[in-house]
Amino acid sequence: IAFMGFYGATGDAQPDALPSVQGTLPHFIQEPEDAYIVKSNPIKLRCRAAPALQIFFKCNGEWVHQNEHFSQEYKDLNTGLKVREVMINVSRQQVEDFHGPEDYWCLCVAWSHLGTSKSRKATVRIAYLRKNFEQDPQGKEVPINGMIVLHCRPPEGVPVAEVEWLKNEELVSSLTDDNIDTRADHNLIINEARLSDSGNYTCLASNIVAKRRSATATVIVFVDGGWDEWSEWTVCSSQCERQRSRECNSPAPRHRGKMCEGNSEATENCTDGLCTQNRKLLHDVKPQSMDGSNDIALYSGLGAGIIAVAILVVAVMLYRKNHSEYGVDVIDSSALTGGNPLLLNSSMQPDLTVGRTYSTPLCFQDSTDKELFDPLPDIKVKVQSSFMVSLGVAERAEFHAKAPAETFPRDLSRDYCSTMDRRKKGLLTLNGPLSAGKEQLRTTGVFGHPGGRLVVPNTGVSLLVPHGAVAENMSWEMYMVINQGEASVQTLEGCEILLGPEVTYGPPGLDLFCPVAMTIAHCAEVDAENWNIQLKRRTQDSKWEEVMSVEEESTSCYCLMDSSSCHLLLDQPGSYALVGEPLTQAAVKRLKLAVFGSMEAGSMSYSLRVYCVDDTPHAFQGVVAAEKTRGGQLLEEPKMLPFRANTFSLQVSIQDVPQFLWSIKPFTTCQEFSFPQVWCSNQQPLHCAFSLERYSPATAQLSCKISVRQVKGHEQILQVYTAVAETEKESVPFFMQTDCTITSQTGPKAFKIPLSIRQRICATFDTANAKGKDWQLLAQKLHLDRNLGYFAKQRSPSAVILSLWEARHQDTADLDSLASALEEIGKIHSKSSPKDQDEPESDFNHIQAGSLCAAGELASEKTEDSAPEYTG
Repeated sequence: IAFMGFYGATGDAQPDALPSVQGTLPHFIQEPEDAYIVKSNPIKLRCRAAPALQIFFKCNGEWVHQNEHFSQEYKDLNTGLKVREVMINVSRQQVEDFHGPEDYWCLCVAWSHLGTSKSRKATVRIAYLRKNFEQDPQGKEVPINGMIVLHCRPPEGVPVAEVEWLKNEELVSSLTDDNIDTRADHNLIINEARLSDSGNYTCLASNIVAKRRSATATVIVFVDGGWDEWSEWTVCSSQCERQRSRECNSPAPRHRGKMCEGNSEATENCTDGLCTQNRKLLHDVKPQSMDGSNDIALYSGLGAGIIAVAILVVAVMLYRKNHSEYGVDVIDSSALTGGNPLLLNSSMQPDLTVGRTYSTPLCFQDSTDKELFDPLPDIKVKVQSSFMVSLGVAERAEFHAKAPAETFPRDLSRDYCSTMDRRKKGLLTLNGPLSAGKEQLRTTGVFGHPGGRLVVPNTGVSLLVPHGAVAENMSWEMYMVINQGEASVQTLEGCEILLGPEVTYGPPGLDLFCPVAMTIAHCAEVDAENWNIQLKRRTQDSKWEEVMSVEEESTSCYCLMDSSSCHLLLDQPGSYALVGEPLTQAAVKRLKLAVFGSMEAGSMSYSLRVYCVDDTPHAFQGVVAAEKTRGGQLLEEPKMLPFRANTFSLQVSIQDVPQFLWSIKPFTTCQEFSFPQVWCSNQQPLHCAFSLERYSPATAQLSCKISVRQVKGHEQILQVYTAVAETEKESVPFFMQTDCTITSQTGPKAFKIPLSIRQRICATFDTANAKGKDWQLLAQKLHLDRNLGYFAKQRSPSAVILSLWEARHQDTADLDSLASALEEIGKIHSKSSPKDQDEPESDFNHIQAGSLCAAGELASEKTEDSAPEYTG
């Protein structure tokens, strides 16, 4: 048989014809296998077929020259057929020089009398393993029985590196320890930490090229100390005292665990408070001596009391004489409280010996009483600082006596926290919530298998119920409530503050197949170095329990902090709140500033009210509700002010009032909120008022500036320019949202990602494949690649990841970002010239992942080859 035109125009020799064998198509006994080139060593590709007159290799669509083939022929003793074997070498240079749309590939074509057969394609890739890990494990300190998650992302490599974990240079594996899971995305998960789990952990990555070691992460499993029971009381001593002790050994603190709080020894009087005389117990003393001593004590006490009263009378008279220029001597409590005697303790008397002068009006929170907006008469009062602090309107004299420390310890300093606690109590005594007596903000909806979304309008609070969360042929009436009572404020501890509203979702017996996604707006400038932010849940006895810290790993829920919102994945109904504890003075919470105005009916006075509230939609909605009842007009677009935890107060002043058109009472141009008033406002609006009076009814315009600044902090200017006549008002809109009345959506219209696309993504990424395109990579590309242990526990990790993406992008509907992420995942490695033999640079070439905005189809890679034509 003559093979015509085998090499076309090259003029190379044609393959020799072999004697005829059995008349069948060639059958491949051995096909070429995928191979990796290590360093500069060429690889060999082999083919064996029978019956075969000739076998040639074809690489990347081009025939390999005959001279590069090494062939041999032998007879199969079992079948009697002639078997032909062919081999070629592929060098590193050949692979590097190839720049095609896919990997370098080769296949075999075998001929017999009846035709040709093609083998499978074998890919040839340059193997490498980069030196640097994409993510090294980080050391941790965890309590005993807590969860440990060590992250490891190995260096980029071909083939993909396998990961093993070493503890103190010994191999650890889930195969030998049920408490350890090493299967989830190369991470090491220890479900319940034991003391023996303390040690140095190293992530070991390896492939056929090399082995790489990560940085070593030190894990310390600590045990906080606990008291034993108290010992028995000792016998009563001659000093009428007895002692008992206890030890901090149940358990003893280990591995940097906390020591027990409290005293190890206790002493108490053992005679019910009765004293001793001459080191004898009281019942041993004769009655005569006892009576005599009592008489002496009685007369001594009466004499001292008379002297003290005389000194006090003289001091008061001297004080009144020396301070008569102040106009008044004692502040009138009814004037301070707007006529409400319940807000002050009538038995509290000011100390007229120590204090400082206040000449500014007082600012109050309770908007339900109109008198509180009016500035006080122009008086100067010198009263005890602690008295003003109890009102929540001024700071203690010693508060700024010494420079505050730059940083606080983990639980802040005792003085700082105790001061905060005292001031919280003062605020709660005087200032009830703005929305007291109002109904709770509540929204409900009925949800079935298609899922949907609940929204509390204009509050930054929403709930996403994913598709499939509710069983088929089932439906639940779900609700979401923003709690507006005082309980949230009163039950927080230490320096903790609410960063957003307290939200409840239910019903309590809710049974879902996957977690819901709740979004709560917050007012913190998120920074792990300056804030300890926790998610807390209210227990049945109205106490708060920690669910998780947003910086730690948890498999019970997921918390994603954005700049202004927190997105939570929750599977348990209940009341939740985001709570923050400042760790340093650089911690910042955002304030929203707004100025409202209204003309007082039948008068020449115009009132400006300045609000300073937490920068959340819910807090501002409280302001809007109060101003609507008052008939107020928003005079300037609200602005944001960063408020630092530096213990300094907030000053509000009015500037540039036209002098010949408007007048303002003296000493009322600057007003002040103490630091704890602002810091501990807990979503309740703070505000103060400026009362201006026009000289002439013809004055129809008011222009001025409102300066709001934190001492040693930031400043913001509100520009006021308004018509004061009723007919000329043009209000600034309160809310800019167009869908502020929509409270619930059900079915497909509630989601940005079409259901068919969602199902296709889940089917693609829930199952790992050889190229590592699984849900972990999806989470990484969507910037959700922390706390992966939570996703690993879900039935469909991809579905939960997409629910979190939906919650995060509910306002922007940014499908392009999702499409871009899928395109990135669809890229595969191509070849380029290496920088060195161990670590070649990789180009990326597209495999079309599909367009979400168009058809939403994931296109599969197509590779088709056509056989050459031979004539014989």
